[in-house]
Amino acid sequence: MDDLVLARSLFGTTMGFHIIFATLGVGLPLMILVAELLFQKTKDQDYAIMAKRWTKGQAVLLGVAIPTGTIAGVQLALLWPGFMEVIGKVMALPFQIEIYAFFIEALFMSIYVYAADRISPKMRIFSVSLVLLGASASAILITNVHAFEGTPAGFRINNGEIVDVDPWAAFFNPSFFISAAHVAVSAYMTGAFMISTIAAYKMLRNKKNLRVYQFHRKALILSLVIGGIFSFLTAINGHESAQMLHEYQPEKLAAAEGLFETQDYASLTLGGYTDRESKEVKYGIEIPWVLSFLSGNSFDTVVVGLNDFPEEYWPPLFVHTLFNGMVIIGSFLIFLSIAGFAWFKLLKKPDFPKLFLYAFISAGPLSILSIEFGWIFACTGRQPWVIYRILATEDVVTGSTHIGVLFLLFSLIYVILGAAVLLVLRYYFKRHPVENEIDPDPPSNSTGMNAY
Repeated sequence: MDDLVLARSLFGTTMGFHIIFATLGVGLPLMILVAELLFQKTKDQDYAIMAKRWTKGQAVLLGVAIPTGTIAGVQLALLWPGFMEVIGKVMALPFQIEIYAFFIEALFMSIYVYAADRISPKMRIFSVSLVLLGASASAILITNVHAFEGTPAGFRINNGEIVDVDPWAAFFNPSFFISAAHVAVSAYMTGAFMISTIAAYKMLRNKKNLRVYQFHRKALILSLVIGGIFSFLTAINGHESAQMLHEYQPEKLAAAEGLFETQDYASLTLGGYTDRESKEVKYGIEIPWVLSFLSGNSFDTVVVGLNDFPEEYWPPLFVHTLFNGMVIIGSFLIFLSIAGFAWFKLLKKPDFPKLFLYAFISAGPLSILSIEFGWIFACTGRQPWVIYRILATEDVVTGSTHIGVLFLLFSLIYVILGAAVLLVLRYYFKRHPVENEIDPDPPSNSTGMNAY
């Protein structure tokens, strides 16, 4: 591989690893906050225990998110010096403000972790709220740099010089609000579904222990409600994102759908793969007119095809598969949330069949996979540009060599670090099982299980 591919692979691997912890670091505080609010409202001790245990996991994940985020920042400067020159002069605001957001998150996370039993209920809720605010703001601010890459604003390059710099115009670039909403709602969705994975797994393991089963069932229902709400909001935001692509990055939208010819009443194609030679999506299922409607809220909206652009401007065509993966996973998670909630609340079924529980277990990993698909789609779909139509990726890569060695070393580090996180979490929760914390007598407002 040449240095450009190696540099992209190294940074992509770093971000692919970091984004798991960053996403959960945003999503879990929402679950902790909701559990705290439910505890203060109902005085059901189970919710306080949930908040406490989820906070332990959040602390471990935050301990990995911080150094991997630092590594990503260092790699940006080392691997993409030409890009960082522009960012330093035009788009430094998000990085500067993010320091304060992280400070708020870390400060109030420390207060909540170490002083939760010593502060008032209002202060506990206030602390968790600021953890959530700080984590969400950090993610939004950093993601805004990516939004700027796709819809640059606030500067021009004239004869190789950066001129007419307006930092606030760059900050509030055209895709800022849609991108900010997407990173927030998808993170909240992922945090909720990771809880559903753990809760469903524990329910399968504790079918004979009624009290433990009921505890995890509460966590499962809570996660399905929160996950369902934010998976639906993520889908709505996806519609807005498609319209943003239609207006500002039409070749990226065309590649996502494998559309080569410009047309109105364009079909949405699910499945299959894009064949560059025949210029079609093979083995896909076409849904008539839907792509035009998604792009412009009208079935006769004209969607520009790839053939209207020079081939060197085409993104890699495998982004169609990534886009499909996001759509399919998102639709499944919405269905799963509705089905699970309806089974328990509407049909009044107090216990879940194994098939349901296995499906709930898959929800967390699938949501993480969807996040990875989305990140790769967003970055790869912008290629060959690092700043769309202004700065080519190949023009800003470092001239340093031996990137391949760094790629292998960092990949090994991430494997070790990922395994260490799993082992630490497993060790802690095995040493501190929930049975030791919950009241052995079921709360009076718990629903019994017919099968036990």
